[in-house]
Amino acid sequence: MGIVVQKYGGSSVADADGIKRVAQRIVATKKSGKDVVVVVSAMGDHTDELRDLAQQVSPLPPPRELDMLLTAGERISMALVAMAIANLGQAARSFTGSQAGVITDSVHGRAKIIDITPGRIQRAIDEGHIAIVAGFQGVSQDTKDITTLGRGASDTTAVALAAALEAEVCEIYSDVDGVFTADPRIVPTARKLEQVSAEVMLEMAASGAKILHLRCVEYARRYNIPIHVRSSFSQKQGTWIVPEAKVGSMEQAIIAGVAHDRSEAKITVVAVPDKVGEAARIFETLADAQINLDMIVQNVSAAATNLTDISFTLPREDGQSAMAALARIKDGVGYDSLLYDDQIGKVSLIGAGMRSHPGITARFFAALASAGVNIEMISTSEIRISVIVDEADVDEAVAATHTAFELDSHEVEAVVYGGTGR
Repeated sequence: MGIVVQKYGGSSVADADGIKRVAQRIVATKKSGKDVVVVVSAMGDHTDELRDLAQQVSPLPPPRELDMLLTAGERISMALVAMAIANLGQAARSFTGSQAGVITDSVHGRAKIIDITPGRIQRAIDEGHIAIVAGFQGVSQDTKDITTLGRGASDTTAVALAAALEAEVCEIYSDVDGVFTADPRIVPTARKLEQVSAEVMLEMAASGAKILHLRCVEYARRYNIPIHVRSSFSQKQGTWIVPEAKVGSMEQAIIAGVAHDRSEAKITVVAVPDKVGEAARIFETLADAQINLDMIVQNVSAAATNLTDISFTLPREDGQSAMAALARIKDGVGYDSLLYDDQIGKVSLIGAGMRSHPGITARFFAALASAGVNIEMISTSEIRISVIVDEADVDEAVAATHTAFELDSHEVEAVVYGGTGR
């Protein structure tokens, strides 16, 4: 029998009724003749509630202890789902991330998976059990401490297990029916995509589309795992994320969709001496602080002063850490000041078809201009154009771009069943 890995997000297991509904779907898959491995997130907003509780107890909780606390949410979900399955007459066994063999590095809060050793999961399958795994967590290879993989990383747990178990497919269940051309909360007429290449989905996830975790898509692409994104609240077919080789070129749309991200901030290092090595020193400092950067722009050096400004975007949650790290090298680099702006948003136009279609950039910028949206930064790849705009303009920019590229559906297709989109 083939193995199917299913992942259920927080909105799918938000309450007892949701857990019972999920259990029925899992049991139905098992009865269809498949071996089933399930990965679950914490119930509803439980992880955020635990994080808020930690902040009330300590403004700077130790990362190790915060990870220990946050992993409790998934352990609650896995046990309850296993109970609900048992109540339906099927044998189920729950496992923490460490019990499931998820081996990570030792970076708390954003650990990366090093290896999966799913011996206990495979034994459970061989004995006819449904294996329920707590997502979002693993165990450090070096310290043996419990680690978490970052927000939304239950997706990554699921795909990594699918790769290790050589599963037929990884099904990602949330409260929307698939991947849409834009966030249906902003664009109610967004269209559901039947099929998306892993390459395009990578860009969409990196640009802020919350439906799939970025590292999950990277993992699926590397190990050639097909992903089926669908809703746990309906029986509709969802969106298939498949390797590029399986996407017919004749069906490749010019534009796959419009993504947005409100979770970034912008830092400008003002008046940096324009000489060899200064930019490298700035970015090495940020790398040492474990801060990932997104868009980077360096202005042309002013001839009179031989000084330049360097601007970049980064996760908003890392903003203060970055400012503190850069402040420590001010005298060494000799820059004038730092500017911090956390009221920004990123809007991205994505599609593999734009490689061979001139005029896409002009049309994108014309749509933003007609909506009165000012552009602060621009970044491009072969299949993506991203701009930074004022956070208040994000919704207008997304809607105007979606319409300009004729992505609107004639009827409302998108339903957010649970309210969170995960």
